[in-house]
Amino acid sequence: MILKINQMLRFLLVLAGSTVLCVAANAADVSKKSDIESNYQRERASCMNGTSNQDRTTCLKEAGAAREEARRGQLTDNKTSEQQNAVARCNALPEADRIDCVRRVQGDGNTSGSVRAGGLFRETITTVPATPDGTPAPAPAPAPMDNSR
Repeated sequence: MILKINQMLRFLLVLAGSTVLCVAANAADVSKKSDIESNYQRERASCMNGTSNQDRTTCLKEAGAAREEARRGQLTDNKTSEQQNAVARCNALPEADRIDCVRRVQGDGNTSGSVRAGGLFRETITTVPATPDGTPAPAPAPAPMDNSR
């Protein structure tokens, strides 16, 4: 008899724990849906008031597409992968230029311009020492291009 009561209590505890987990998961899902919808409304408002960098039709289309991707769990705002992508683009440059490129995409130097104006201009200044005779040191030779692709 005591064994049956213990089994029944264990069953009820497991059932209660499962119920709490289900309620918490549902609350998190509702919160996530609310975040997605509020983000969409902010983006839509930006489209409607002209503060986006796109024409209204394109902006609304992109905002709707972003909402759908977010609902599917496919939309991320991952700054780490964005940074890795920017650095990966520097890999196509010769070594001498690659170092400066990485510095620029990591935030060193000056940035001017805007996406709306046609692009961001990132600038770093590298001082190159002169040779003993007073002439500037020659620039390094460019890396050979790999045309085998």
